Amino acid sequence: MTMIDSLSASRLKKVFNRRIIFEEITFSVGPSQTLLITGRNGSGKSTLVKMLCGLLTPTAGTIHFVRRGGRKVDRLASIGLVSPYLEMYDEFSAEENLTMALSIRGLLPDREQVEVLLENVGLHARRRDAVRAYSSGMKQRLKYAFALIHRPSILLLDEPMANLDAQGIAMVRRIMEEHRREGILAVATNDLTDVDQYEEQVNLDARAGV
Repeated sequence: MTMIDSLSASRLKKVFNRRIIFEEITFSVGPSQTLLITGRNGSGKSTLVKMLCGLLTPTAGTIHFVRRGGRKVDRLASIGLVSPYLEMYDEFSAEENLTMALSIRGLLPDREQVEVLLENVGLHARRRDAVRAYSSGMKQRLKYAFALIHRPSILLLDEPMANLDAQGIAMVRRIMEEHRREGILAVATNDLTDVDQYEEQVNLDARAGV
């Protein structure tokens, strides 16, 4: 895990087609801390997550990743993402998807790591099945393995409980708790269960443009 001292944003603003989605977004979280991003549908939760990942550029404002020792941050290596818009390769198995994820990131194949991850998300028994045969809940579980395969310092979760049954939700809560111990966690959701566990909160309803 590449240790990141802090993830912060200063006066972020995003405009689409002359419409202000949100503005004046400022926050800072460090290791063992969690950011909660809330807001009604269409308020820009996924947009903000994409900006943190580098998939979208802010119209204004800045995002900072501070790494220990002042060294340059490799955002791709530092972030793990789970989101509704993240797609797996349906024609490949779970094992093949994760092995490919390692290769894309320039990491050596690690069969033991892949098997442990699939066991942790409850997919080991179906690890060689094509992902197209998976239910929506199984695909959501695989997204967690995909997000964690490179041991990211920052875990970004957009609607983390989507399509999951009670066992899947328990799995997500366990993963979140484990990541909180050393890494930085950011969660975009309107599920305010355990809201007291979030050190920093951004309510996009209060930051929407006119």
